[in-house]
Amino acid sequence: MTPPPQDAPDPADPPGQSQAPRRIRVLLADDEALVRAGVRAILAADAQVEVVAEAADGREAVELVAAHRPDVALLDIRMPRLDGLTACEEIVRTQARTPEGRGTAVAMLTTFAEDAYIARALGGGAGGFLLKSGDPHELLTGVRAVADGGAYLSPKVARHVITELGGGPGGRLARAAAARARTEPLTAREREVLALVGSGLSNAEIARRLHLVEGTVKGHVSAILDRLGAVNRVQAAIVAYEAGLSG
Repeated sequence: MTPPPQDAPDPADPPGQSQAPRRIRVLLADDEALVRAGVRAILAADAQVEVVAEAADGREAVELVAAHRPDVALLDIRMPRLDGLTACEEIVRTQARTPEGRGTAVAMLTTFAEDAYIARALGGGAGGFLLKSGDPHELLTGVRAVADGGAYLSPKVARHVITELGGGPGGRLARAAAARARTEPLTAREREVLALVGSGLSNAEIARRLHLVEGTVKGHVSAILDRLGAVNRVQAAIVAYEAGLSG
């Protein structure tokens, strides 16, 4: 994989916010050293991303997350001792906290886009599912998104979630009805926020779109996850899509 050129500053960033952007601390777990080196090189193209630890198996990944409390744990699926899916579930369950108080987000980075893997990863709390065959920019975008509390699925994975995991037209109709029922207890503002979560926006982006303070958006998202019984934003985004709140 060839590292992409470093991104230019985003002109959409609010004035005064760009002089001291926080670093995104990443733990990288893959049993192949060559793959880790390639991914590390891609991440190094973004000056704000730092690989703080590397693991060669899932058990080591869980231990290093507890020790380093990174913003993002980037996990391969097939690893010795403990596979990436089980490691993801352990990390989400224990919810290691960063020094700033944020939880460590998990993104899967794998060659395998099988439905069972996608379903288990998202059900286990992964905030991202990325493919090694994807564009390097996709990897950086995904890491930034999950670090910011958002969600990111590779385009191929998103199509699986929307079509393959829907269970056919009849299944999708039933899921849509169930999703609408789940969103009924939400307030109008919470549904508005959920729709933007379903569109993949981060808390900061939602705050700008709705002219709210970011802390208020975080409060709405937390309430939405609680009311929906969703583990993370990916699950909430799927509910938003099935309920017809997002495109």
